[in-house]
Amino acid sequence: MSKVQKIKGVADMYPPESTTFAHLEQTARQVFSRYGYQEVRLPLMEPTQLFSRSIGEETDVVQKEMYTFPDRKGRSLTLRPEATAGMMRAYIENGLHSPGAVHKMFTFGPMFRYERPQKGRMRQFHQLDVEMVGATEPQADAELVLMLATYLRALGMRQLTFEINSLGCRTCRPRHRAALDAFFAALPGFEELCDDCKRRAGTNPLRVLDCKTPRCRELTAAAPVIEDHLCPDCSGAYAEVQAILAGAGVDFVKNPRLVRGLDYYVGLTFEVTSTDIGAQTAVAGGGRYDGLVRQLGGPDVPATGFAIGMERLALLVPPVGQPAADFFVAVLDPAAPSPALALAQELREAGLSGETGFASGSMKSRMRAADRSGARWCLLLGGQELADGTVTLRDMGSGEQRTLPRAEAVALLANRG
Repeated sequence: MSKVQKIKGVADMYPPESTTFAHLEQTARQVFSRYGYQEVRLPLMEPTQLFSRSIGEETDVVQKEMYTFPDRKGRSLTLRPEATAGMMRAYIENGLHSPGAVHKMFTFGPMFRYERPQKGRMRQFHQLDVEMVGATEPQADAELVLMLATYLRALGMRQLTFEINSLGCRTCRPRHRAALDAFFAALPGFEELCDDCKRRAGTNPLRVLDCKTPRCRELTAAAPVIEDHLCPDCSGAYAEVQAILAGAGVDFVKNPRLVRGLDYYVGLTFEVTSTDIGAQTAVAGGGRYDGLVRQLGGPDVPATGFAIGMERLALLVPPVGQPAADFFVAVLDPAAPSPALALAQELREAGLSGETGFASGSMKSRMRAADRSGARWCLLLGGQELADGTVTLRDMGSGEQRTLPRAEAVALLANRG
């Protein structure tokens, strides 16, 4: 019988990778809580219309990348390709809105997109998603970027580039759209654009600026820049964010082609990039999406947030080792496995971590097992120790050992850790 193998584009995760992911999550909890954020958990499946309405029918995500299927009643469901739409659906459905309230939330979990697997990008991938709903001030945008910078620094990352742009609002976006329409209508070499860009030029010309094809970027290098079309409010907010980031020592560059890949972004948008993992340089990205909650049937409230690809982030952070064990209980007598288990349990309840080698053997073989465990202390249980109610305690660093009453040995290790 042939063996069953995992699906292409998904991965099993063992240490050290799983240890690194746990470190990313725990660091996020520690940092984000200092800014008032709380963790939420969301479903992996949502109604397909949630993503087609929020992300946009013309995006690559909706048209090419979603895992969509009918359930047994014929309803169209989709494995979530991103988390923001689900966060906003939950915000609306659970009635979290109240006038003047600001909700700060974050979540972790797997996302699903059908694309060619490559380093740092899988079909089942993991994201850390952060949302702030209810705050419209530019200071809220700046705080979000500062929190992201604080988180990345806490992970030991320093060589990063923050790219920022403003996508305008309902007032100034139409002016930029009109300028782009005129630009593409008169563009020499329009037929040389890729098929996606030719289609987008008529449906969502802003997305043409996001194309990574070299020829498309060359042809659109002189496309109108949205910063030249910002209304006074958007221009002032963009300038305020830049001033705050500069004052806080966050290095950034303005990137007028930064439009992100999803239709719901307005106002400030940003990405964090790194060149340490090859061509796919984006580590984190986000921005403001003030109309998304209203678009999904909720109140017209402002919102901003960011997402981090955890696979890419894991490639960049310094290696995370497994925590060192405190003890290893070595069994030297056939009658010792159950007493060894009881001793290990007593040590764990005292706050220590370690293992028990249940198989009995020679002193030499048991000490090799203790060495492999990386434990600081080895507790030896042989026939004599069982008869006397003692434990032989060995310091694995110095090699010194002594025999103590069992209770005394437990207390000694509990106090020393």
